[in-house]
Amino acid sequence: MTYLKDLETIININSYTKNKAGVDLISTYMTKWLEALGFENICYKREHIGDHNLYVSPKTDGIKILLLGHNDTVFPQGKFEDFREDEAWVYGPGVCDMKGGNIVALQALRNVYEKNGKIENIDILLVSDEETGSDNSKTLSSKLAKDYDVCFVFEAAGEKLEVVTGRKGVGTFTITIEGKASHAGVRYEAGINANLEAAHKLIELTKLTNLKIGTTVNVGKIEGGIGANTISPASTLLLELRYTQNSERDRLLKALKSITNTSYVKGTKATLSGLIQRDVMEPNNEQSRLIKQIETISDTILLTEQRGGVSDANIIASQGVTTLDGFGPFGDGDHTVNERALKSSFEQRIELMTKILTHHQEFKQF
Repeated sequence: MTYLKDLETIININSYTKNKAGVDLISTYMTKWLEALGFENICYKREHIGDHNLYVSPKTDGIKILLLGHNDTVFPQGKFEDFREDEAWVYGPGVCDMKGGNIVALQALRNVYEKNGKIENIDILLVSDEETGSDNSKTLSSKLAKDYDVCFVFEAAGEKLEVVTGRKGVGTFTITIEGKASHAGVRYEAGINANLEAAHKLIELTKLTNLKIGTTVNVGKIEGGIGANTISPASTLLLELRYTQNSERDRLLKALKSITNTSYVKGTKATLSGLIQRDVMEPNNEQSRLIKQIETISDTILLTEQRGGVSDANIIASQGVTTLDGFGPFGDGDHTVNERALKSSFEQRIELMTKILTHHQEFKQF
């Protein structure tokens, strides 16, 4: 398992999203390894975060595949940086989320190249800001997605090596409320209580949650007021929407505007800001057809799952590309100092992806 040495190399480089030098150093290694397989690097330079890199292969007729990953991780320098391993596991920042996944893709491509001497119709996109919401890269990813028929994403596999067919959409919004200050003891009735308005809105927002279909609305932070003796002149609500269906997105956005524009406390005014960060990735018939093809190609049963968390798979899927996620190794503890990945799952994932890509190289279709 010599690829674990490559994993160790990039794990030992801090690639916190805001550490541009570290993220770009990861890109240097990935570029060297992929150029050895005939890929050409198209680098999208960024000033304050790591560069995004698209590695392209020669094109012929047939299905075009995008392999998708990210180079950034969540821990600043000095917090959690070391690679270690034991008989069964590897440990370190990114071993499963998702430098480990990038190594799975790399090794599968190496296997294909060793057999065929070339690779065609497969490109690899590695972005640098996924862990902070892909605010910079999502426009690029959305634009590039339209050039591909199929996308495989290398976030961590499920515990039983499930691949991911669905991910919730997510949006973050702020409601800013304007009231009127007055002395709570002397002129109570002259005030317009923004905090009270926030309380009404909080209750109405929470009513939008529908756990049966996976819709949640969470007001995670409330700020407002000056002190106990003053009617609050201003308040803000910071909230998150998550949903499993496009119809739920539309319902939530309509209700959010209505709740913002409704004054439950006479005289208050409110404004809404924010956006949908990643739209929903819904399971679909094209995914099911592709999964059946993969099962035939690999002579194995491919388990699937849907997740509440998001990834850049949401972005590609929202452009109409047949997308499957979770082709990285199985691991747990991601985003904590206990992050680890199961060594045997690397072998299984590399073998699976090698079979998929080898079939594609021979037939240029699924």
